[in-house]
Amino acid sequence: MQEKDIGKLIDSTVKDGGVLALLYFDLHGKEKGALQKLGVSFVQKVLREPGMKYARGEIDEPVERDGMFSTSMEMKVLTQDLISLARICATYSPFSIEILKPGEFLLDISQLHELLMFLGATTHDYKKYIMEKVATAEDRENYRRTLEQRVKLGEKLMKKGAE
Repeated sequence: MQEKDIGKLIDSTVKDGGVLALLYFDLHGKEKGALQKLGVSFVQKVLREPGMKYARGEIDEPVERDGMFSTSMEMKVLTQDLISLARICATYSPFSIEILKPGEFLLDISQLHELLMFLGATTHDYKKYIMEKVATAEDRENYRRTLEQRVKLGEKLMKKGAE
């Protein structure tokens, strides 16, 4: 895709609610060449994610220290909306993010609900994983009791809202 076409894609996507951002990642490995290949395949993987319109990565020269190579990668991404960008960030964990366009966001309530539900579901999945794989039996039991209390509170709030 030519630079002129990319500019048009960015402008039209941002106009329709898209986001242009820089994401920064760190990469580590035992082989310098493998890190560079990893960077290329990483960009291709991100491009296949839902809501992705464009991605381009630039990898810094890997530096060796104690037999390991480390580098950073800057990836410019264009997503169809803020929620797609949030999914990319939750899935791939960049160490830094810079929003390039738009200069501000105006979200309607349904978009805000979708974003917050996504964040809640992601946090729940992480907590569940930790409870299943890392927590002690006592921690799991305390968590189970807390969930039961939350269900009861939710039922009470629903009854109150129905009145």
